[in-house]
Amino acid sequence: MVHSVISGNNQSNIPVNPRTYTKMLKQCRSLLSRSLQSAKWGDGFESRAAFSTSLQDFAATGNANGRVFAPYTIYKGKASLSISPVLPTFVKIDSDIGGLKVNRRGSMMLTFCPAIGERKYDWEQRQKFALSPTEVGSLISMGAHDASEFYHDPSMKSSNAGQVSKKLCIKAFDSGNGYMISLTVTNNILKSNEQFNIPVTTAEFAVLKTACSVFCIASHHGLGSVDESVT
Repeated sequence: MVHSVISGNNQSNIPVNPRTYTKMLKQCRSLLSRSLQSAKWGDGFESRAAFSTSLQDFAATGNANGRVFAPYTIYKGKASLSISPVLPTFVKIDSDIGGLKVNRRGSMMLTFCPAIGERKYDWEQRQKFALSPTEVGSLISMGAHDASEFYHDPSMKSSNAGQVSKKLCIKAFDSGNGYMISLTVTNNILKSNEQFNIPVTTAEFAVLKTACSVFCIASHHGLGSVDESVT
Protein backbone atom coordinates (compact mmCIF):
# COMPACT_ATOMS: atom_id res chain seq x y z
CA MET A 1 0.00 0.00 0.00
CA VAL A 2 1.31 3.46 -0.91
CA HIS A 3 0.14 6.67 0.78
CA SER A 4 0.79 9.99 -0.99
CA VAL A 5 0.15 13.29 0.76
CA ILE A 6 0.62 16.84 -0.52
CA SER A 7 0.89 19.38 2.28
CA GLY A 8 -1.80 21.97 2.89
CA ASN A 9 -2.54 24.76 5.30
CA ASN A 10 -5.97 23.82 6.66
CA GLN A 11 -6.63 25.30 10.08
CA SER A 12 -9.22 24.21 12.63
CA ASN A 13 -10.50 26.00 15.70
CA ILE A 14 -11.15 23.18 18.15
CA PRO A 15 -12.10 24.14 21.72
CA VAL A 16 -9.99 22.29 24.27
CA ASN A 17 -10.20 21.91 28.02
CA PRO A 18 -6.98 22.97 29.76
CA ARG A 19 -7.83 20.80 32.79
CA THR A 20 -6.78 17.70 30.85
CA TYR A 21 -3.20 18.99 30.43
CA THR A 22 -1.45 17.41 33.44
CA LYS A 23 -3.20 14.06 33.09
CA MET A 24 -2.46 13.69 29.38
CA LEU A 25 1.13 14.83 29.80
CA LYS A 26 1.74 12.06 32.34
CA GLN A 27 0.19 9.50 29.99
CA CYS A 28 2.34 10.70 27.07
CA ARG A 29 5.51 10.52 29.15
CA SER A 30 4.70 7.00 30.39
CA LEU A 31 3.85 5.71 26.89
CA LEU A 32 7.02 6.94 25.21
CA SER A 33 9.26 5.98 28.12
CA ARG A 34 8.06 2.36 27.97
CA SER A 35 8.75 2.21 24.23
CA LEU A 36 12.25 3.63 24.60
CA GLN A 37 13.09 1.12 27.33
CA SER A 38 11.84 -1.89 25.38
CA ALA A 39 13.40 -1.10 21.98
CA LYS A 40 16.65 -2.77 20.89
CA TRP A 41 19.08 -1.16 18.49
CA GLY A 42 21.36 -2.70 15.86
CA ASP A 43 23.05 -2.22 12.48
CA GLY A 44 26.42 -1.41 14.07
CA PHE A 45 25.60 2.25 14.64
CA GLU A 46 24.56 4.04 17.77
CA SER A 47 20.87 4.89 18.19
CA ARG A 48 20.21 7.27 21.03
CA ALA A 49 16.97 8.55 22.48
CA ALA A 50 16.51 11.60 24.66
CA PHE A 51 13.23 12.21 26.41
CA SER A 52 12.39 14.67 29.13
CA THR A 53 9.29 16.48 30.32
CA SER A 54 8.55 19.40 32.56
CA LEU A 55 5.18 19.46 34.28
CA GLN A 56 3.59 22.87 34.22
CA ASP A 57 0.86 24.61 36.20
CA PHE A 58 -1.08 25.13 32.99
CA ALA A 59 -4.19 23.34 34.23
CA ALA A 60 -4.33 25.49 37.34
CA THR A 61 -3.36 28.89 35.97
CA GLY A 62 -3.59 28.67 32.18
CA ASN A 63 0.08 29.61 31.86
CA ALA A 64 2.67 27.47 30.05
CA ASN A 65 5.98 28.39 31.69
CA GLY A 66 8.06 25.50 30.34
CA ARG A 67 8.31 23.14 27.40
CA VAL A 68 7.87 19.46 26.77
CA PHE A 69 10.93 18.30 24.83
CA ALA A 70 10.93 14.75 23.51
CA PRO A 71 13.41 14.19 20.68
CA TYR A 72 14.40 10.78 19.39
CA THR A 73 17.53 10.46 17.22
CA ILE A 74 18.78 7.63 15.01
CA TYR A 75 22.43 7.72 13.95
CA LYS A 76 23.51 5.83 10.81
CA GLY A 77 26.62 5.73 8.67
CA LYS A 78 25.61 8.37 6.10
CA ALA A 79 23.18 10.54 8.03
CA SER A 80 21.20 10.97 11.22
CA LEU A 81 17.47 11.41 11.72
CA SER A 82 15.88 13.20 14.65
CA ILE A 83 12.16 13.48 15.36
CA SER A 84 10.63 15.88 17.87
CA PRO A 85 7.20 17.46 18.41
CA VAL A 86 6.31 21.04 17.64
CA LEU A 87 3.32 21.46 19.92
CA PRO A 88 0.31 23.52 18.86
CA THR A 89 -0.40 26.95 20.29
CA PHE A 90 -3.76 28.09 21.62
CA VAL A 91 -5.55 31.34 22.27
CA LYS A 92 -8.17 32.01 24.90
CA ILE A 93 -11.79 32.13 23.79
CA ASP A 94 -13.39 35.47 24.62
CA SER A 95 -16.65 34.16 25.99
CA ASP A 96 -18.43 33.44 29.26
CA ILE A 97 -17.61 29.71 29.12
CA GLY A 98 -13.86 30.27 28.69
CA GLY A 99 -11.60 27.64 27.20
CA LEU A 100 -9.10 27.69 24.35
CA LYS A 101 -9.01 27.31 20.58
CA VAL A 102 -6.22 26.29 18.24
CA ASN A 103 -4.12 29.19 16.94
CA ARG A 104 -1.36 27.21 15.20
CA ARG A 105 -1.49 23.49 14.58
CA GLY A 106 1.35 21.31 15.77
CA SER A 107 3.61 19.02 13.75
CA MET A 108 6.27 16.35 14.06
CA MET A 109 9.61 17.76 12.94
CA LEU A 110 12.01 15.42 11.15
CA THR A 111 15.60 16.71 11.04
CA PHE A 112 18.18 15.10 8.74
CA CYS A 113 21.93 15.72 9.13
CA PRO A 114 24.62 14.40 6.75
CA ALA A 115 27.58 12.45 8.14
CA ILE A 116 31.03 14.03 7.75
CA GLY A 117 33.00 11.24 9.43
CA GLU A 118 32.66 8.31 11.75
CA ARG A 119 29.92 9.25 14.25
CA LYS A 120 30.20 12.90 13.18
CA TYR A 121 27.33 14.85 11.64
CA ASP A 122 27.10 18.30 10.08
CA TRP A 123 24.36 20.19 11.91
CA GLU A 124 24.87 23.27 9.70
CA GLN A 125 23.77 21.28 6.63
CA ARG A 126 20.62 19.89 8.23
CA GLN A 127 17.30 19.71 6.41
CA LYS A 128 13.89 19.66 8.07
CA PHE A 129 10.53 18.18 7.14
CA ALA A 130 7.45 18.92 9.27
CA LEU A 131 4.79 16.21 9.27
CA SER A 132 1.24 17.53 9.60
CA PRO A 133 -1.34 15.64 11.73
CA THR A 134 -2.72 13.97 8.59
CA GLU A 135 0.75 12.92 7.48
CA VAL A 136 1.47 11.63 10.98
CA GLY A 137 -1.65 9.49 10.64
CA SER A 138 -0.33 8.03 7.39
CA LEU A 139 2.97 7.14 9.08
CA ILE A 140 1.29 5.56 12.10
CA SER A 141 -0.96 3.41 9.89
CA MET A 142 1.93 1.97 7.86
CA GLY A 143 2.33 -1.79 7.94
CA ALA A 144 5.37 -4.02 7.45
CA HIS A 145 5.11 -3.87 3.64
CA ASP A 146 3.73 -0.37 3.04
CA ALA A 147 5.21 2.79 1.58
CA SER A 148 4.33 6.47 1.98
CA GLU A 149 5.35 9.61 0.10
CA PHE A 150 4.91 13.21 1.19
CA TYR A 151 5.51 16.34 -0.90
CA HIS A 152 6.12 19.82 0.55
CA ASP A 153 6.60 23.21 -1.05
CA PRO A 154 7.84 25.58 1.69
CA SER A 155 6.83 28.61 -0.40
CA MET A 156 3.40 27.37 -1.44
CA LYS A 157 0.91 30.17 -2.21
CA SER A 158 3.68 32.74 -2.58
CA SER A 159 5.63 34.21 -5.50
CA ASN A 160 8.43 31.71 -4.80
CA ALA A 161 6.21 28.65 -5.10
CA GLY A 162 7.97 25.75 -6.79
CA GLN A 163 11.47 27.06 -6.23
CA VAL A 164 12.16 24.64 -3.38
CA SER A 165 10.52 21.24 -3.08
CA LYS A 166 10.86 18.48 -0.52
CA LYS A 167 9.93 14.84 -0.94
CA LEU A 168 9.87 12.39 1.95
CA CYS A 169 9.63 8.70 1.11
CA ILE A 170 9.20 5.91 3.64
CA LYS A 171 9.36 2.42 2.16
CA ALA A 172 9.38 -0.96 3.85
CA PHE A 173 12.13 -3.41 2.96
CA ASP A 174 10.99 -6.41 0.97
CA SER A 175 12.19 -8.62 3.82
CA GLY A 176 9.80 -6.86 6.20
CA ASN A 177 12.50 -6.22 8.80
CA GLY A 178 12.76 -2.43 8.51
CA TYR A 179 12.26 0.68 6.43
CA MET A 180 14.21 3.11 4.27
CA ILE A 181 13.47 6.76 5.06
CA SER A 182 14.59 9.13 2.28
CA LEU A 183 14.42 12.91 1.99
CA THR A 184 15.09 14.72 -1.29
CA VAL A 185 15.40 18.52 -1.28
CA THR A 186 15.48 20.27 -4.67
CA ASN A 187 16.44 23.96 -4.66
CA ASN A 188 16.07 25.59 -8.07
CA ILE A 189 17.42 28.88 -6.74
CA LEU A 190 20.72 27.38 -5.60
CA LYS A 191 20.57 24.70 -8.30
CA SER A 192 21.15 22.01 -5.69
CA ASN A 193 19.69 18.60 -5.02
CA GLU A 194 20.27 17.02 -1.61
CA GLN A 195 19.32 13.49 -0.63
CA PHE A 196 19.36 11.67 2.68
CA ASN A 197 18.83 7.91 2.96
CA ILE A 198 18.47 6.37 6.40
CA PRO A 199 17.70 2.67 6.97
CA VAL A 200 15.82 2.02 10.20
CA THR A 201 15.11 -1.23 11.98
CA THR A 202 11.64 -2.45 12.91
CA ALA A 203 12.31 -1.49 16.54
CA GLU A 204 13.47 2.02 15.62
CA PHE A 205 10.44 2.53 13.41
CA ALA A 206 8.18 1.34 16.24
CA VAL A 207 9.57 4.11 18.45
CA LEU A 208 9.03 6.67 15.67
CA LYS A 209 5.39 5.57 15.40
CA THR A 210 4.98 5.71 19.19
CA ALA A 211 6.42 9.23 19.29
CA CYS A 212 3.94 10.24 16.59
CA SER A 213 1.10 8.62 18.55
CA VAL A 214 2.07 10.69 21.59
CA PHE A 215 1.97 13.79 19.39
CA CYS A 216 -1.57 12.93 18.28
CA ILE A 217 -2.67 12.57 21.90
CA ALA A 218 -1.06 15.89 22.78
CA SER A 219 -2.60 17.73 19.86
CA HIS A 220 -6.10 16.49 20.54
CA HIS A 221 -6.11 17.00 24.31
CA GLY A 222 -4.82 20.52 24.68
CA LEU A 223 -1.10 20.05 25.29
CA GLY A 224 0.70 23.11 24.03
CA SER A 225 1.19 26.74 24.93
CA VAL A 226 -1.06 29.76 25.11
CA ASP A 227 -0.15 32.60 22.75
CA GLU A 228 -0.85 35.68 24.85
CA SER A 229 -0.07 37.99 21.91
CA VAL A 230 -3.18 36.87 20.02
CA THR A 231 -6.50 38.17 21.25
